Amino acid sequence: MTEVITPSGGGSAGPQAAAPPAGRLADQALGLPSVLFCIVTGAAPLTAMLFNVPVAVQGGGYAAPAAFLIATVALTIFSVGYIAMSRRVTSAGGFYTFVSRGLGRVAGAGAGLLIGLCYIIFVAAVVGVMGYFAATSVQTWTGIELPAWLYMAIGLAVMSALAWFHIELTAKVLGVMLVGEVLALLVLSVAVLVRGGAEGLSLAPFNPAAVFGNPSAISVFGSAASGVALFAAFWSWVGFEMAPNYAEESRDPNRIAKIATYGSVIGLGLFYMLCSYAYVAGWGLEGSVKAVSDQFSGVFASAFYPLSDRYVGHWLTTVIELLAVTSSFACAMAFYNTGARYLFALGRERVLPSVLARTSSRHSPAVASMTVTVLVALYGLGFVLYDPSTEGALLKLGTWSPLLGVLGILAVQALVCAAIIRYFLTTARDGFNWFSTLVAPIIGGAAMVGACWLLVANRATLAGAADVPFITLLPWLVAAMFVAGMVIAVVMRTRNPARYAGLGHFTLADPELDRVELHRPKHAAN
Repeated sequence: MTEVITPSGGGSAGPQAAAPPAGRLADQALGLPSVLFCIVTGAAPLTAMLFNVPVAVQGGGYAAPAAFLIATVALTIFSVGYIAMSRRVTSAGGFYTFVSRGLGRVAGAGAGLLIGLCYIIFVAAVVGVMGYFAATSVQTWTGIELPAWLYMAIGLAVMSALAWFHIELTAKVLGVMLVGEVLALLVLSVAVLVRGGAEGLSLAPFNPAAVFGNPSAISVFGSAASGVALFAAFWSWVGFEMAPNYAEESRDPNRIAKIATYGSVIGLGLFYMLCSYAYVAGWGLEGSVKAVSDQFSGVFASAFYPLSDRYVGHWLTTVIELLAVTSSFACAMAFYNTGARYLFALGRERVLPSVLARTSSRHSPAVASMTVTVLVALYGLGFVLYDPSTEGALLKLGTWSPLLGVLGILAVQALVCAAIIRYFLTTARDGFNWFSTLVAPIIGGAAMVGACWLLVANRATLAGAADVPFITLLPWLVAAMFVAGMVIAVVMRTRNPARYAGLGHFTLADPELDRVELHRPKHAAN
């Protein structure tokens, strides 16, 4: 039987609050700031700028800020319907629950397994980026040369340790790291703008048309493609949709999900546009593309470092080098948490082994978290064996893996758009709105499908490897993960119809029951 727990209003749970039942996460553990920290650190603003702006410039030239503008608009429109759905369906299952409610349990199980594995792949990818920045920075500071995989192992071990504690501790750790990286980027951006950049301040970088066939990018990189720039932009937001995954641990799930989602999408969009514009202005329109070429050639570790040297001072460069490591760690930790919650939700509903739904004494998804650790370690080990070099941690594990993860997430987001439309046309007709639950999901879904097509078409350019099986088979790997989840659901429907009936239907606020539940006493048993 589906368990329905009435969400209670603001205020934190007191020391005498009842412990969550088995298979439940810590109740009322997170307020709005904590949820925002968990979400925004998943986007990792500093890592996104150091890693993704050069990729966006490779495809869109000096118009990289316009690529972030396009992504901001597309994801904001997507969020309209997403928030409408999250107000009705509140569960740690996130996308899995949404697709199950809108498109059925079979499609939901496919989406759940795909999205859970994508987040685990993201953890491995960002751990690789962290290992690269840690190895290069430590060598620069001390002359000690240690392999990137050693730093990767240390980082994963620390994440695993934090996962055993109450989620609020992780949120505080992520919050401290987030504040540091945002301040560093703001200092650099303001310094560039105040000093007028290399050639003065121009509005040309914000022209969306300039993203497509940008002459400066083509002159340096050859057949530059808009898909490269847009991939880098969309990849920078991965994790913005995490708010519903923390619903069971939030003090006011509906309000927090809305504010946190809009705040992360729009806030990050404005911040990314500012920082990418400061990068372009700091180097100049043509110089910004040449600087990326120099970075890719190994002239410097990041095209941002000479900017901080020139416009602020070497002390800021050193700070950014340090924060690049902590930012990557925070990003990986946020993905780690979300991946664990997807495994937890899938285990609770028996799509995956039920042991994944066991929690620690502090009500963290302990078994699911340790499973993420094992999967990340095995996945990362495969890449390390393929290329153990420090550069391989960035250019292979850190570059190839996000292509797989982003493609999977964009595909599931398109499915979510379809699920929102069907859900409000059938199950929740009283909540139907012509814009938020129809037009916005149609536009958002079309944007996600278009982004998927651009990523697939340009995957060889993005990876820098045309004939590697991992890259050529990329779309089929995504399809295989989705089909595997569907097969699990079909088998369950045949062998255990009662269990199948509960797939995707664990929720804190079920629209069919909330009218009754909201009038029950706060701590009433079900």
